[in-house]
Amino acid sequence: MIDIHCHILPGVDDGAQSINESIEMAKIAISEGITSIIATPHHRNGKYENTKHAILSKVDELNEVLKQQSLSLQILPGQEPRIYGEMLECYQNGELLTLNNTYKYLFIEFPSNHVPRYTDQLLYDIQMEGLIPIIVHPERNQEIIENPDILYQLVKKGALTQITASSMVGYFGKKISKFTNQLIGANLAHFISSDAHNVSNRRFMFSESLDLVEKQYGTDMVYFFIENAELLVKGNAIYKEIPQKVKVKKFLGIF
Repeated sequence: MIDIHCHILPGVDDGAQSINESIEMAKIAISEGITSIIATPHHRNGKYENTKHAILSKVDELNEVLKQQSLSLQILPGQEPRIYGEMLECYQNGELLTLNNTYKYLFIEFPSNHVPRYTDQLLYDIQMEGLIPIIVHPERNQEIIENPDILYQLVKKGALTQITASSMVGYFGKKISKFTNQLIGANLAHFISSDAHNVSNRRFMFSESLDLVEKQYGTDMVYFFIENAELLVKGNAIYKEIPQKVKVKKFLGIF
C-alpha cells in the first residue's frame, strides 16, 4: 500500500524530529503493510518553509538511510503547502512540489477554521495550469464541517480530497469521525492516508482505518482508496464517482 501524506522527513517540521524517529516510523509503516510513503512536509503554514529542492534532497538522504537499515520502504517526494494567493506563481518558479514530482497532483491545505474567499478562483487557475488540486483533511476544517456544500462545490469543479486515517478511527473525536464517514458516503473522499507525524500520538492508524472502511462500505471501497494512491504516484487519472451533497440533519431530524 501507498501512504500519500506523511511527515516522516526528519527535522523539517512538526513530524519526525530525528533520523532515529524517521526509522521508527518506517518500521511501523512496514508493519502496517505500507510499501511506499510520499513525504509531505509543511510549507508556508506560518511556521515551516520546505521548498521543492530542499525536499528532494532530504528524500534522497532518507532513502539512503533506510537502505542501509535494510528497511523495505520507499520514500517519495511531496509537500503540504498551506493555501496562499501566489501558489501558482510559486509553482511556476519551482518552489512548489507536486506529489511524487509528476507535475500532476498538488496538495492544498486550508486553515483549520475557514476556507479563504479566493479558494474557488485559485483552484480553477491551478487546474488551468494542468494540475489537479487535492484538498487535505477537509473533515477537520470547521467551516466545511458547518457548511459541507463548500467542499461539494469544489469537488464538483474538479478538486479532489484526502481524508485522514486517524479521523476515520475517531482520534479527533466522534464528530469528525462521523463527518469523515459522511464524506465517503457522498463520494467526496478520493484518498485516505495517515498524515502520521510520529510514533506516539500522531500515528499511522492506516490498516485500522481500512478495516473500518471495509466493515462499513465493503471491499470495493478499500480497493478504491488503495488503487487511487497507486494511480496518483504514477501521475495517472484516478477513480472518482459523481459527488453528492452531504445531508445535514436539522432540528428534530427533519431534513
